[in-house]
Amino acid sequence: MRDFLYQIIEQSPNLSFNDILINILMATALAIAIYISYWYTHVGTAYSRKFNVSLITLTILTATVMTVIGNNIALSLGMVGALSIVRFRTAIKDSRDTTYIFWAIIVGIACGAGDYLVATIGSVVVFVVLLLLGRVKNNQRMLLIVKASRESEIQIEGAVFKQFNKKAVLRVKNTTEKSIEWIYELSQKDYKAENKKDQTITELLYKLGGIDYVNIVAQSDEISG
Repeated sequence: MRDFLYQIIEQSPNLSFNDILINILMATALAIAIYISYWYTHVGTAYSRKFNVSLITLTILTATVMTVIGNNIALSLGMVGALSIVRFRTAIKDSRDTTYIFWAIIVGIACGAGDYLVATIGSVVVFVVLLLLGRVKNNQRMLLIVKASRESEIQIEGAVFKQFNKKAVLRVKNTTEKSIEWIYELSQKDYKAENKKDQTITELLYKLGGIDYVNIVAQSDEISG
């Protein structure tokens, strides 16, 4: 029993220089594919070259760690304990960035373990999927924010209701003793259709009088850092 347990925790035979080199080179090659995929499919307002380069280094580092660990259970447990103290506090601005992070880690693990075929086939499939679907954009929502005196409440609500053909959704309504504020949500399609009319909602509201301000804000699903 003692010999069996010793064999389990015994450090695996050292890899040759060629084996280590192949692991790192394969991880680097696939990491470059990840880099190209992220660069080509990115549609956000701010493309981060640093984040994209970090994907390459993350892949290589993961492959290096997996090469060191190998089949050594004791070493793997020690590595997990060491890495658990790391805290990542970088805000993910696009949900797809998480996909690329996991892709880089998985490729690094597969290359570090020597499963090049699995890493290559998986990367090709993910690359094609992101190439075809990765540039899909979220539909932006438009927010119409109006602040006016309370005496104009009925006229303003009626004007917005009529101007957007009942498609303006009231999300927030704040009131004070003398003023009132509305926040309406519109689809980008409805907002563009409204702009083609003879009179825009801004012009219409200011003609009613009693308006403090009219703001139109584009809202997307991206998280600002």
